[in-house]
This record gives sequence, C-alpha cells and structure tokens, in this order.
Amino acid sequence: MSRPKVALIGTGGTISSLGADGFDSQDYGRHGRMMTGAQVLEMFPRLSELAEIVPVDFPPIPSTAMEFGQWKMLVEKIDDLAADPEMAGVVILHGTASMEETAYALTLSVKSDLPVVITGAQRPASAISTDAEANMIASIRTVLSPEARGLGVLVCLNEEIQAAREVTKTSVWRLQTFRTPDFGALGHADVHGVAVYRHPVRRHTTATEFDIRSLEALPRVDISYCYAGVDGAAVRAFVAAGAKGIVSAGFAPGMTAPLEHAALAEAVSSGVTVIQSTRAGSGRVANLSGLRNTGILPGDNLNPQKARILLAFALSVTEDPTEIARIFATY
Repeated sequence: MSRPKVALIGTGGTISSLGADGFDSQDYGRHGRMMTGAQVLEMFPRLSELAEIVPVDFPPIPSTAMEFGQWKMLVEKIDDLAADPEMAGVVILHGTASMEETAYALTLSVKSDLPVVITGAQRPASAISTDAEANMIASIRTVLSPEARGLGVLVCLNEEIQAAREVTKTSVWRLQTFRTPDFGALGHADVHGVAVYRHPVRRHTTATEFDIRSLEALPRVDISYCYAGVDGAAVRAFVAAGAKGIVSAGFAPGMTAPLEHAALAEAVSSGVTVIQSTRAGSGRVANLSGLRNTGILPGDNLNPQKARILLAFALSVTEDPTEIARIFATY
C-alpha cells in the first residue's frame, strides 16, 4: 500500500533560516540564509518517516516581506496539488511575523478541501533546541488526520492546532507565542495523535465568495492605530494615498479619540469604508451609536490585521456597506 503524500511548501522564515552557529537564535536574519523546502527536508530526514514528503518550489523570503503576490502564488500551488488524488495535505513553512495574516488570507481564498496547515518556528533550524522539527512533525500529523479535515486553513505550532481566523502571535521569542484569545486552541497534535475539541463555525475555503486567483491586487486598506491624543492625521494621509478602506485599531471596547473619530467620519463621507476594530487583542466590537451615526462598521472580534484582510477581500466583491457588514458577520 502506498504511503500518503504530503506537500511541503517552504516560503522561508525562521523555520527555514540558518544562523552562524547553534547559539545564534535571535539575530540570525543578518546572514540572509534561508533553505528551500527540499533543503529543509534534507536537514530533517525524519519527516519522511511520517509520509512521502513532496517538497514544492517557492522563493524563500522573511515573512515581513509576505504580501498579496505570495498569497496568490500559494493558492495557485494548492490548487495544483489538490488535483493529485494521492495528495493527503499541504504543510506550509512560514515566518511567524505575518503567519496569522497569510493563514487568514488563505482560509478566505483556498478553493479546495485539501487539508492545509501553516507552521513556523521561534528558533532557526540551526539553533540549539530549535522547535522547527517538532512543529513540522505536528503539522504533518495534523494534515494526515481525519480529525483535522473541514476546519479551514490551520496554524500548528507548539503541538497546538489553531484556526486561521482566530489565532494571533502574542510573544516575541517564547515558543508558546501563538494563541487564540477568548476561545483557545482547536486541539492538539502530539505523539499520542491528533485530538480536536471544537470546530470553527465561520465560513472558509470552498464556502467563501472570494476568488484571489482572478485579482491582480487587493484594494488598498490601511490601519490607523489609536492612542491618547491621536488627531486623525494618519487617517487623512491614508485617504490621500488612495485607501479604499481603513481599519481603526481603537481603544477597547471599540472607539477612538474625538479628533480621529471625526477624521474617520470624514473618510466615510468621502466613500471610504471604515471598520472599527480594537487594539485590545480580544473581544467583540459592538455596533454602538457612535459607529451607527457615522457609518463606521464594527469589526466583530477580528484583530486589526485580520479585519484589514477581510475588508480588502470584501471590497474586491462589493462596496455596499450593508453587504460588507454581512461579510463581517459571515467570516
């Protein structure tokens, strides 16, 4: 009987990086040494004990450089891999800096039921006690498990399985950096197997109305970060730069300083879609009167970076505020 096939797409990041020596675990990026997926597999041959690992070519970059073009390339590669009836799943190696954004963009745009897990590492592959191999093993176990199917694109590090929509990076260096505020992990993947305890209920992958493959770019959406004394200058600059949408990373529970609020209201009146999120990191923004009176839309419980992605996708199909409000309630 043939072994299951798992594609390994190495996009770069810490998990693919090599430092000067085993002690070089923080400033390793200065060397600019990142392995391809094939080179990662060569460095960690035990991965092939779990499945037939198929490395897929992808230009390795730091995840600080990840953007729409790479997301589209990943969707197209996943489409191609899904056409292989023997392919059991896809593991994407990714830097942790923007991992949650790529995961959410993919869960909104992948048009396949093929299991997709994104993983990374907090310590480079060459470092003492690197978490690279353990995270890849857990991710391979996850895509091979029937338990993990139908959950959308997943993020798996530290043997924890997280939903793309909800997970966020919470620590600069610690291994337990990826967390899901309010709700917690979906499950675990370890030597005892894969155990899933809850399922996401928001629409994803094949059930979405978005098609990234038909787009040359996403509409411009910027994030304005709120702080004591903010005067709206950033909002006006974003409008002048051609923003089609703005996400306000406001105070909790979902409001901004008076001058910035006025600038956001002006943006709405000029045709810019504005979403109110919060810098708090958890909790749901309600449709308060201050938002309703100005046409600003609540961002539900999405953090600002996730709200930005969903607003950009929404604006790719509609500019109707009612429809955009529906989209935020759906995804």
